[in-house]
Amino acid sequence: MLHNFTNLELLALPLGDISSPIPVSIHPNSSLFQLHHLHTLNLDNNYLNPSSSIPHNIGRLRNLRHLKLSGFDGKIPTEISYLSNLVSLHLSGYGLQLDERTFEAMFQNLTNLEVLSLSEVNISSPIPVNISSSLRYLDLSHTNLRGIIPHGFSNLQELVELDLSNNNFTGPFPSSILNLTSLQYLDLSHNSLNGTIHSWVFSLPSLLDLKLHHNQFSRVADEIKTNPTLVTLYLSHNQFNGPFPRSLVNLTSLALLDFSSNNITGDVGINITFPRLSALLLSSCELKDFPHFLRNLKTLQFLDISNNKIRGQIPNWFSGMKWDSLEQLNLSRNFLTGHLGEFHYYSLESLDLKFNFLQGPLPSSICNLRSLRILDLSRNNFSNSIPNCLGSMAKLTVLDLRRNNFSGSLPLLCTQSTSLMTIVLNGNQFEGSVPASLHNCVGLKVLDLGNNAINDTFPAWLGTLEELQVLILKSNKFHGPISARKKFCFPRLRIFDLSHNAFNGSLPADIFRNFKAMIKNGTDKGNITYMETSVFRSLVDSSIKDWTMYKLELAIDEVYKDSVRLMIKGNNIELERISTIVTAIDLSSNHFEGDIPKSLKDLSSLWLLNLSHNNLKGDIPMELGQLNSLEALDLSWNRLTGKIPQELTRMNFLAFLNLSQNQLVGRIPQGSQFSTFENDSYGGNLDLCGPPLSKQCGTSDRSHVPQSLEDEAEEDESYFFSGFTWESVVIGYSFGLVVGTVMWSLMFKYRKPKWFVEFFEGIYPKKMRNRLQFWTSCWNCHVEPHV
Repeated sequence: MLHNFTNLELLALPLGDISSPIPVSIHPNSSLFQLHHLHTLNLDNNYLNPSSSIPHNIGRLRNLRHLKLSGFDGKIPTEISYLSNLVSLHLSGYGLQLDERTFEAMFQNLTNLEVLSLSEVNISSPIPVNISSSLRYLDLSHTNLRGIIPHGFSNLQELVELDLSNNNFTGPFPSSILNLTSLQYLDLSHNSLNGTIHSWVFSLPSLLDLKLHHNQFSRVADEIKTNPTLVTLYLSHNQFNGPFPRSLVNLTSLALLDFSSNNITGDVGINITFPRLSALLLSSCELKDFPHFLRNLKTLQFLDISNNKIRGQIPNWFSGMKWDSLEQLNLSRNFLTGHLGEFHYYSLESLDLKFNFLQGPLPSSICNLRSLRILDLSRNNFSNSIPNCLGSMAKLTVLDLRRNNFSGSLPLLCTQSTSLMTIVLNGNQFEGSVPASLHNCVGLKVLDLGNNAINDTFPAWLGTLEELQVLILKSNKFHGPISARKKFCFPRLRIFDLSHNAFNGSLPADIFRNFKAMIKNGTDKGNITYMETSVFRSLVDSSIKDWTMYKLELAIDEVYKDSVRLMIKGNNIELERISTIVTAIDLSSNHFEGDIPKSLKDLSSLWLLNLSHNNLKGDIPMELGQLNSLEALDLSWNRLTGKIPQELTRMNFLAFLNLSQNQLVGRIPQGSQFSTFENDSYGGNLDLCGPPLSKQCGTSDRSHVPQSLEDEAEEDESYFFSGFTWESVVIGYSFGLVVGTVMWSLMFKYRKPKWFVEFFEGIYPKKMRNRLQFWTSCWNCHVEPHV
């Protein structure tokens, strides 16, 4: 079909979501190569022929000026170097390979080339010595290049941007860069360069953006002449130590300075001003005090001094700074103590103080920060009640106060605001009921009220929050049955944790059918994303070129990552990031009774199911075998009967199984994941047999009488003895021997064992009393009772 368009000049199919055949082929005999007038060809991420290579016939398109290909495998053909009219060439993909012959031919023959991007191509040769002098943009990032950076770059007098990041270069800073007088953007990050960063690096007359992070540099030259152009400097994750480098003081145009993850110990003792600095990143250093030169910085928008060793109270001079432009402040993971003072940063959008030792009440002045979007005060020692004015902060999106000592009633949030997306109040001392004002949080995605003292019934009305994905009410005093009218559907819920409460009644079969987000609908492509909220701003004015603005914005992105603590495979684990593939239901340690609902089978994307420590009865539904994404299943400590369904072996991803302490019978299924489970998965089920248990099927223990579900006293005895260990038996036996001898002698003397039985009637359950009565009835029979 394409051969009819003989005058076609541009063919672009970028980022296509191809769901039907397209009359385009990259096959060597394709009519594509008959389009001799074509000057632009863009087949970016189309994957027309997956795992196919770029054909040699590409060299026929001699009029091509712009070529962009990705999604192909194999060697890049030398014939690409025949396209002498190319101005821009973009080839990318980890499946592509570039040999030495083709690499050299590109630079020798493509003399009009201005843009060359080979990012993610596996280059198996060194960089050629002779490089085209017309290049303005060169990207060789992620190409597995190694060794010393060659001198060939010194010929690129027109080069504006050079990206050699994420390779294996070693040695000192390349001296060939000195001749690149037009260079504006230089990225040598994520290599193994070492030694000193010499002063001439900063003397490049056009340099705006310098990225040297994630290397092994240990020193900056002692003297740096004034550089009026450099706007951003990234030096994080190197091996600098000692005080802050005084030689940087002359970089008066800096807007962003990233010195994080070095061994910087403090100030240099000189007057540092940085009159235009907007972002200062000093996280993960060795700071022990607030840097005093912060007093001189008047234009800060972003300040991060987290994960240091700063102790004591926040200084008055710091909290009293008039940073009118400050938008993000991160003081987390230090050793700060004392009360939180009043901040006057009225433009603040993100305040992160987590992992400190701050205490006392939260000042109501916090509500004066009207622009605040992220407030993270978690893992401190704050106490008293929370100011209700937080509920009227119109822009507040994230409120994380977990693991403090806050008390009183839950705050009335969303009284005048609908911006909140994350509310985490876990691990405090809140009481009372769930406030009805949460009904107004229409954009809420995460609600975690776990580990408090909330006394309420199930707030089914939260089901009207259509964006809610995580609901955690565990370890409180919730009670009563779980009932939900049809309109309370929780359509996007993925994590549902009500464990360690006093809920009762039957499990809510109807509500499970409404968990649409736990039902695979065929659109899941396996892409993993994370729940998070970001805040970022550009740091420089619009006079700087657009590409620089873009790179700066990404550099100062501040992200709050939603996290949650779940019981996973028998361990209490904190997921520091909540991915979209995590789906969990935990209803353990309640008083639920009745059967396990078969409707659970529809939750085909369910990852974790924990119904342990309840009073569930009946058989394990064989329909649970349809949960083919399940990785953890815990049904222990219930009253389940019958056989373990063979259908459960269909769960190919099951990594944790606990069916212990039930009344299951018969042979344990074999095959698939069941061959990996140990005895602990089945303990306490006396009528189970077969591997991994030592009890063989077909044999019976005549001394064992199966338990009856109707015998309540027998169940109490089972629970009573379930906690016994060999240590407790030995101690109890020794103590009982002494006490028993004394009691026996007394009863023998007075012949009145009745008082002995009455004494224990209020202590032990009925079945134990029956045994005591049996023992006393044998008082004169001279027969040893069989226990």
